[in-house]
Amino acid sequence: MSNWKPYLKGFEAYLLLERSLSTNTAQAYLSDLDKLQQFLKLKNYPHSPLEIGAPQLEEFLRWLNQLGLAARSQARLISALKTFYKYLILENLTEADPTELIDAPRLGRKIPEVLSYQEIQRLLAAIDLSHPQGTRNRAMLETLYACGLRVSELTQLRLSNLFLDIGFVKVIGKGDKERIVPIGEEAIKHIHLYVQSDRRSQMNIKKGHEDILFLNRRGRALTRVMVFHVVKEAAAAAGIEKNVSPHTFRHSFATHLIEGGADLKAVQDMLGHESIITTEIYTHLDTDFLRQTILLYHPRNRVRKE
Repeated sequence: MSNWKPYLKGFEAYLLLERSLSTNTAQAYLSDLDKLQQFLKLKNYPHSPLEIGAPQLEEFLRWLNQLGLAARSQARLISALKTFYKYLILENLTEADPTELIDAPRLGRKIPEVLSYQEIQRLLAAIDLSHPQGTRNRAMLETLYACGLRVSELTQLRLSNLFLDIGFVKVIGKGDKERIVPIGEEAIKHIHLYVQSDRRSQMNIKKGHEDILFLNRRGRALTRVMVFHVVKEAAAAAGIEKNVSPHTFRHSFATHLIEGGADLKAVQDMLGHESIITTEIYTHLDTDFLRQTILLYHPRNRVRKE
């Protein structure tokens, strides 16, 4: 990716000196361009900014939208791209502007609702732990946000697929594809509290459901509808007026990691999008890299350590 360096160095000087932008704004623009470089590398597209066309940029924006990047962040990213190509034209480095026809409506998809980290904290704190199912509900929503799971993946989580001592869970995704996902200490703590609670340990668990992690009060696996109900109830208790669903935690997970600077391929793998690395071909380096990504960039871990 070295062929980007001279362009980025000149662009940074342009932002700071000619546009008089703050250092933070300039760094945010450069971070957005780094996301584009990561995408081009993943797709094996030409790496030079002078070789990129509108189709590649539109594919990049659709891909980020599918990962769950917040609308505000997508808008800033488009602004960064437009400003970058304006700079290249001003410097007579290129005559073509591949961003000319690109704007937010061209994404063609409804932008998913995303909660801020403060809203996530409020929602989790609003769960009444004195309620009979409060410990379960807290563990459930902590896990949703810690791992970016789909609701069906959450309801199918098994005790035998928890490797909490090393900070991972095995998830069964779409098409019965398996993947390994790191899980942070807050979620681990609340899972332990739930599993060891009198309500869970003394429950009359129905046959065939013994290995399921999250159970209803009748000792069976939770339904998707029940998880939706728990999420809606917690959002209402926290006074959050956004349209919150279990999938909101997944989009928030992705957005918070990406905005924090996490590697896009790592986020893609943790979400189970495309090119899923199955448990059979995971190496220690792969899992260690994903674990470090969670520890460094997930707000639930990063903020706690500060």
